[in-house]
Amino acid sequence: MARVELIDPRKSNDEEIQGICDWVTEMEGMVPNHFFIEMNFPEFFKAKLAATKVLWQFGELSLPEIQHVGIAVSKANSCSYCTAAFCTVLNHGMKTDEEYVKSFLENGVEVILDERLKNIINFALRVNKEMHNITDQQVEDLRHIGLTDRGIVQLINLVSDFASYNRLNLALRTDYDYRDMWRQVGFGNLPENNQ
Repeated sequence: MARVELIDPRKSNDEEIQGICDWVTEMEGMVPNHFFIEMNFPEFFKAKLAATKVLWQFGELSLPEIQHVGIAVSKANSCSYCTAAFCTVLNHGMKTDEEYVKSFLENGVEVILDERLKNIINFALRVNKEMHNITDQQVEDLRHIGLTDRGIVQLINLVSDFASYNRLNLALRTDYDYRDMWRQVGFGNLPENNQ
């Protein structure tokens, strides 16, 4: 059970919050419990989601590349909630084949054939866990796959953005409201309070 009050953002009279609800419903098919948690600080909720939309809509990474990063980082951080959220966006919102998304969730970069995407995911995972050990060559490798400094900064900010959602949902035990299949494929049988 969530550790803070759940406030339904759909009941807000704020047009900006309603726009956020419309956007997430288009991408995920629903307004997730995570947004009910975020509504405890609505001013930041609006700013945070606005920043997330900028990261998703502007820059050099495609939306499918971004969702792969979100899945990989969230799984590495043991956040089944966020992992399922980004699997849902990739599958439902972007019409990506469910079997492919399940395979990526279960096997990680091993199923990726595209070298650009593989390099992006591997770099994101390094930034997530080993940011002190990033080398000049690893950054240069991103340039070789077509990213400029803008794309490199976008990628690192995406990792931070995803990790911040992971921390919030894990620390506050956001009630899982995605298809249980995503949690089963990615994490097996987790105790209810370890999402």
